[in-house]
Amino acid sequence: MTKVIDYFFGIGSPWSFIGLDAFTDLAQAHDMLIRPHVISVIEENGGIYSRNRPEVRRAYWMKDLKRWAALRGKTLNFENRAALSDPTPAGFMVIAAIEDRLDWLKLTRALQTAFWAEAADIGRSEVRQAIASSVGFNGAKLEERAKTEAIQSIWRSNIEIARAAGVFGLPTFRYENELYWGQDSLPFLERHLNGEKIAV
Repeated sequence: MTKVIDYFFGIGSPWSFIGLDAFTDLAQAHDMLIRPHVISVIEENGGIYSRNRPEVRRAYWMKDLKRWAALRGKTLNFENRAALSDPTPAGFMVIAAIEDRLDWLKLTRALQTAFWAEAADIGRSEVRQAIASSVGFNGAKLEERAKTEAIQSIWRSNIEIARAAGVFGLPTFRYENELYWGQDSLPFLERHLNGEKIAV
């Protein structure tokens, strides 16, 4: 029987970016079917955006991001990020790719890399269209699709599914109704996939 895992993530989440390749490698190794849910942080469940955290915690968060990025072989660019637009619309584009049965992981990787490694302003329509087109998609068509009510409805539905499941932060992985929050929890997910779920 194919193993199915729900993947709750966001394009604007640095932790989703850092852990993406490790997660997809794990999924491939276990022949898992990934059921993607592009969402935002679920504040009602206790999720906290970094901008709302005390400065001491933000400083530690930044150090931890850099440590994990180095460990995962990822580059993070924190220069001139204050001027960047909200990356949420890039998530709508990924939802459109999912719905059209395109390679949404390829698009996700391209958009996250542009945003986090190159500080590209993927909140701007022309920027994300160019990024999508550069990796083989019809950027204009995906952008048009992303703006439809059907895609916006899926975005809202994803958030409701995540809220009901108890998700709060990104990324979160759900396997057999067990939640694993954060890319640093992948070793626990791997143990579960191997039949070694830790009883709590």
